[in-house]
Amino acid sequence: MYRIKSQIDKTSQTYLANKVAYTEMMATLHARTSSVINRETEKSVLKHKERGKLLARERIDLLVDQNTPFLELSTLGAFGKYENQFPSAGIITGIGVIQGKETIIIANDATVKGGTYIKETIRKHVRAQEIAMENHLPCVYMVDSGGAFLPDQANVFPDRFDFGRFFYNQARMSAAGIPQISIVMGSCTAGGAYVPAMSDETIIVKEQGTIFIGGPPLVKAATGEEVTAEELGGADVHTSISGVADHFAEDDRHAISICRNIFETIENKEKQKIDVIPVEEPYYDPKELYGIAPVDLKKAVDAREIIARIVDGSRFQEFKARYAPTIITGFAHIMGFPVGIIANNGVLFSETSLKGAHFIELCTSRKIPIIFLQNITGFIVGKEYERKGIARDGAKLVHAVANANVPKFTVVIGGSFGAGNYAMAGRAYDPRLLFMWPNAKISVMGGEQASDVLIQVKRDQLKARGKEMPQDDIDKLKKSILDKYEHEGSAYYSTARMWDDGIIDPVDTRKVLAMGIAMSLCKKWEETKYGIFRM
Repeated sequence: MYRIKSQIDKTSQTYLANKVAYTEMMATLHARTSSVINRETEKSVLKHKERGKLLARERIDLLVDQNTPFLELSTLGAFGKYENQFPSAGIITGIGVIQGKETIIIANDATVKGGTYIKETIRKHVRAQEIAMENHLPCVYMVDSGGAFLPDQANVFPDRFDFGRFFYNQARMSAAGIPQISIVMGSCTAGGAYVPAMSDETIIVKEQGTIFIGGPPLVKAATGEEVTAEELGGADVHTSISGVADHFAEDDRHAISICRNIFETIENKEKQKIDVIPVEEPYYDPKELYGIAPVDLKKAVDAREIIARIVDGSRFQEFKARYAPTIITGFAHIMGFPVGIIANNGVLFSETSLKGAHFIELCTSRKIPIIFLQNITGFIVGKEYERKGIARDGAKLVHAVANANVPKFTVVIGGSFGAGNYAMAGRAYDPRLLFMWPNAKISVMGGEQASDVLIQVKRDQLKARGKEMPQDDIDKLKKSILDKYEHEGSAYYSTARMWDDGIIDPVDTRKVLAMGIAMSLCKKWEETKYGIFRM
């Protein structure tokens, strides 16, 4: 493979100004992330620690193998919602390594409203289970939760992907042979009691963990019986009388040690084999991405400059380099793993779509994971392109993306607008993981385009009634639309609602993708079959 030759002038005003702007974006990301992680002085955290309990992230740190990374997902879930009373949506999820096995970890944060579940908490929990199922990863539940957040009951209880989906997923995972271990480290109430009850093995902490279908207040209300939480469903009851739990732990650390011991007995499944080569750092410093990443989405960025700072040795074997230049396709390695890369260099034309579909066919036939780097305004529009069949050719690319059964990973590095989001493996197309850079924007179209469309519709409506739209009204409507799209298109708005798996530092992109690829090898990949491509 040839090394990409960078054309970036690191002394130029454009580069330096971009770097300053991006450094400010990174400061915002770090501050917001810190606000949900570093909460040591909060009353609920102090009370939690006074009880001798470890915090959720401390528990995870002890659970995973030493000197291995933990890829936390959706750290800023629910950010900016509920007056920020649910940091990280009250639950920590992610991918770690336990006894050499890639594992999904789901840990309730009891310092956030007693670990209860709002809509976003459920979405994080279910999303983590989806990742476990798709990649055949063992799952550890670190349970410390009061169940559903009752004031939000209408949003957490009845629908298909609400609270009950946890247990449906657990049953399906069990049937698929995916190991599930529960560590009950606190409350486990009502429907939540089924999490440990449906796990392969369950550990419960002495005088700390409890499991019951109905807690003491409900028991008294329903039967008149007065009973303490420990008598009703404590560790002694469930390990010596009911048999609901299997292992009695003295404290959090002991429970985590038991869980690690259990993982020694979990079978090592046969992995998907791909040709891995020695890792080589990029020739160009990844920190240079701060001066290159698209801050102003109106300004073009050569995707090769991004690729050069992500892939091993900055080496890239470009495919169809001279054809359909608004999309960049080619092969590279990331942390030694072979990858196919599809990156935007402009709008999608008919020939762009055909080039992308052809490249996806190569990746699926060669069993190579695909990385999508999104910076896309969408498909080209206009009479000429419609007559040439842009819809038909665009559909070929969408077919290929939807049916590709090699792992797909998506990073939104700039804009993600309209059908371009779909063609480049947006959330609806089930990439194994999808991350955003802090500068990323996502919406049905750009704010400028949306305002122009809506203003034109309004003017046409008035014109049909013989009226004109005053310039003042045009300006006000335009500003309101631009403000709305700026707010709702933000990476933070997206990540708060779990439309992605988190906002990442561009410098960490190669490491994050490598962890995703390593995870995807835990299950043999299915053969790809395509449907009908209209010719």
